[in-house]
Amino acid sequence: MLPKADSYDALTRKFRWDVPERFNMGVDVSDKWTASDPDRLALTFIDEEGNASDYTFSDLSRLSNRLANLLTASGVIQGDRVGILLPQAPETAFGHIAAHKMGAISIPLFMLFGEEALLYRLKDSGARAIITNTDGANKILPIRDRLPELRHVFTVDGKHIGTRDLHEEMAGHSAQYTPVNTSADDPAVIIYTSGTTGQPKGALHAHRVLLGHLPGVEMSHDFFPQEGDRIWTPADWAWIGGLLDVLMPALHHGVPVVARRFSKFTGEAAFQLLQDQKIRNAFLPPTALKMMRQVDNPEKRWKLNLRSVASGGETLGTELLDWGRRVFGLTINEFYGQTECNMIVSSCGAIMDARPGIMGRAVPGHELAIVTDGGQVLANGEIGNIAVRRPDPVMFLGYWRNEKATRAKFAGDWLLTGDTGIQDEAGWIRFVGRDDDVITSAGYRIGPGEIEDCLIGHPAVKLAAAVGKPDKLRTEIVKAYVVLNEDAVPSDGLAGEIQDWVKTRLAAHEYPREVEFVEELPMTTTGKIIRRELRQRAAEEG
Repeated sequence: MLPKADSYDALTRKFRWDVPERFNMGVDVSDKWTASDPDRLALTFIDEEGNASDYTFSDLSRLSNRLANLLTASGVIQGDRVGILLPQAPETAFGHIAAHKMGAISIPLFMLFGEEALLYRLKDSGARAIITNTDGANKILPIRDRLPELRHVFTVDGKHIGTRDLHEEMAGHSAQYTPVNTSADDPAVIIYTSGTTGQPKGALHAHRVLLGHLPGVEMSHDFFPQEGDRIWTPADWAWIGGLLDVLMPALHHGVPVVARRFSKFTGEAAFQLLQDQKIRNAFLPPTALKMMRQVDNPEKRWKLNLRSVASGGETLGTELLDWGRRVFGLTINEFYGQTECNMIVSSCGAIMDARPGIMGRAVPGHELAIVTDGGQVLANGEIGNIAVRRPDPVMFLGYWRNEKATRAKFAGDWLLTGDTGIQDEAGWIRFVGRDDDVITSAGYRIGPGEIEDCLIGHPAVKLAAAVGKPDKLRTEIVKAYVVLNEDAVPSDGLAGEIQDWVKTRLAAHEYPREVEFVEELPMTTTGKIIRRELRQRAAEEG
């Protein structure tokens, strides 16, 4: 979508949105290419044993059509919600594509989620069907009686108790399907995002969200796509960074995507994959980059052929940028966004020099400003809320069944990101910090509310607070301050039990890596935890 340009000013001057009135994300990323180039490579899937399988665009069309017919025969209709609880896999891709072709709403879900996290999201969304594997089914089975709207659980690795064999049943359905003629503004996907209080909120996006992502993806990958491009990310496709920063935009452009999600990420394995799969483009979150940086002499041990590397989630410093130039032979481009309004700021080494500590400039097509809480635009150099003006093709439709939270996200026509920053006269934006309590850990944005709710469910816990504690590798780790019931005795064993309680019920990336038992928590006069004081305390611990 970006025009050719040799400077940022020329790029923004030439840019125009191209969002048709009728648009379907599923059709766009599969059937469009099937009609013009059916044998074009779409996906290379590498399993846990290292075996590679290729899928063409015609494969994605055929498989998504069969799945759409199966779901239709199972009573799923336009507007119904379909959960996708899978790692990076072909079924993840054609699962989303099938739902979108039907006019249904897909819900990406992390395999890391435990029973309570899944129960909340599936119940809140009213999911009618879910596509998962054995591990996911084992988490769904104990909570299924509390999900009255969930009618079908399909498993990709064979039939199990309470599930249906996805591939066996798909084989009985036609590979021809007539997609729903959706509007670009029709709902397509719900991505749950963590907030500072209570449970996560479902950010509802329209089919146009894919088109809204394109300028930011193209800019952060130095004018993606180019001949020979081939992209990979270790980021889970259940995260907006994997699904809509990599998978869907690449398929839109006809660029092959490598699907390989390591059960345990290591820098060595990442370098090996980049070499073996001849990756040209990579989205590497800052934590992944930091782990890869710990590998000795990678430039001598692996032969890389990267054209672009993008990173987002936190600002990169001079050391990481210099390391990237030495090892990758290019400048890592930073980008910024959030689940509700993503890929809105980026750097682009092809047309402008990186500025360490500053995340970039507004991506063409997005109007950004630094504003007050009331939506008044501040002068250059003043600190305030990083905000985006509506309407904007990448902006969410609203929070699922939560109009109050949706209204609170805006000040007039400005969407408030929840982050503070400073903009200079040239439009460069420096991230200053979050103005709330969301924890940023290994690229994930984690809301303390859900963790605290889980903690106080433990029989020994009376009160609990979760905050982010600074960490060199992960940016922050989750730390829990816990007040125990009168009959409970603090111990290392109890701390470990509490950690496991959260890990198994919520998610492995959300459990508190540190638990500290305290006599009381700092509270406001209205009984709210003052997390700011606890964050400061955690930071001072070093």
